[in-house]
Amino acid sequence: MARAIVYTEIGSPAVLHLMEIPDPVAARGEVVVRIEAAGANPIDAKLRSGKRPSPPITEPRPVGFDGAGVVELLGEGVDDLAVGDRVAIRDGVGTYASAIAIAAEKLAKLPDSVTMAEGAAIGIPAGTAYQALRSLGVTAGDVLLVHAGSGSVGQAAVQFAVAWGATVIATASPARHDQLRELGAIPVAYGDGLLDRVRAAAPSPVTVVLDGAGTDEAIETSLALVADRDRIATIVRGPDAASFGIRAFSGGSPVPLTEQELAWRAEALPKTIELLDTGDFTIELGPQLPLAEAAQAHELMESGAASGKIILVP
Repeated sequence: MARAIVYTEIGSPAVLHLMEIPDPVAARGEVVVRIEAAGANPIDAKLRSGKRPSPPITEPRPVGFDGAGVVELLGEGVDDLAVGDRVAIRDGVGTYASAIAIAAEKLAKLPDSVTMAEGAAIGIPAGTAYQALRSLGVTAGDVLLVHAGSGSVGQAAVQFAVAWGATVIATASPARHDQLRELGAIPVAYGDGLLDRVRAAAPSPVTVVLDGAGTDEAIETSLALVADRDRIATIVRGPDAASFGIRAFSGGSPVPLTEQELAWRAEALPKTIELLDTGDFTIELGPQLPLAEAAQAHELMESGAASGKIILVP
């Protein structure tokens, strides 16, 4: 039997529990992956707590979208993977588990230079950042402001934008400024006076904004800096983004991602792996906890007590 973290009611992290599940079976076009690392993302906690609406729970609900592991079984029609391949997972259903059956198209091979923990930390953060910047048309010559630049999505956005030739200003607490400088960003502390500090730090006017903070301060500063609201986007204020005239990518937005945006999110997985392999991308890893301690992982995420991507290990 395999093992998985599930919940049967909306609530606090305490509703998460480990249970035995039938060993997964690979249907046509699928493979079975033995999970060696699962990435914990804020959306996992938002769904579990009810902060993000979801359908009624009618059976134990699995948790987790990102992971990494080793291919154990191949379904019919899969010919681009082999048993024993190391892979990263994006857009899975229930990666907080010891094994999962998943469509081969949602996997990307991991070279030995990329750890399982790093592979499990790519999917949602890098996919969100990559798609958002592509949707915003970020390119060389832009001055990009990233709110919450020290978070997983923020760090990915900084690195992609810098690689594409943009100048990046990123907000974070002062304790995280050295790290942002290492990634190539100009760090700015959030809080009272943010607008003036951004203007002072920017070598030229800000042309595009990606908001990962969701605070009123972040929204107000963005609107004051960029007149073209089509070049301001949030990934956390989806429900009310339209009231500001700005764009929203997921984050509770009622507007679904387009086919192109979904394709960009998928493209981010192999592209990020390539950059990791060449040493041109870094991922900040946080605590690594046993799978059975998923509740603690969610407590750490929701309290903000841990820096870096939290990883669960079956």
